Amino acid sequence: MPTLDPRTRDMLRTVSTATLCTALFKRGLRNQFIQDVRPLNPLAPTMVGEAWTLRYIPAREDINTIAVFNDASHPQRQAVETCPPGAVLVIDSRKDARAASAGSILVARLMQRGAAGIVTDGGFRDSPDIARFAMPAYHSRPSAPTNLTLHQAIDINVPIGCGDVAVFPGDVVVGDGEGVVIIPAAIADEIATEAVEMTAFEDFVTEEVLKGRSIIGLYPPTHDQSRVDFAAWREARQR
Repeated sequence: MPTLDPRTRDMLRTVSTATLCTALFKRGLRNQFIQDVRPLNPLAPTMVGEAWTLRYIPAREDINTIAVFNDASHPQRQAVETCPPGAVLVIDSRKDARAASAGSILVARLMQRGAAGIVTDGGFRDSPDIARFAMPAYHSRPSAPTNLTLHQAIDINVPIGCGDVAVFPGDVVVGDGEGVVIIPAAIADEIATEAVEMTAFEDFVTEEVLKGRSIIGLYPPTHDQSRVDFAAWREARQR
């Protein structure tokens, strides 16, 4: 798995998924925001880490019984026990939240092992407990039934689809109060740098608009005075 530059990780913690989506759109990447996934705790810190993946297929009742958990090599258990510290476990549940993708015990174990977060396009059971954890978690909606009801864990750390987005192992996953965006690993450094610059400008514009200034000529800065004012604002705030 590629190792995310610590400076890039720190920069990504300071920007929004909205800003990242715009930076990705400029590069022709239009489908990087995972659909219908929300934070269990909207006040959790921004989630940043490399993707470690788990893939489910529809359950086959004759072989996906409760006994499969007796096997220490079960892919769901292995996904939790092998996810590297600082990574985000991303689960392909086929956008099916009728049964849980995981529960609080597995999420707690993942957190204790140092993971940066967990994401599924399905649902979590024990979701009130998970919402109280320090580690960020994202899902579609709560789901009490065990994963075995509908999901059969089949493989780990392979390319998956999650909420209509392709996720490759090592992609950079960023989650905030709005949702989760996937950044291709090869461009994570440049996307982070650009997003930090965009955030500074957006903060300046927001301050000006709240003072009553028109967005015409300011956003985007088509008036020369807007660029002059932004430069002065950055110098004053050392940004």
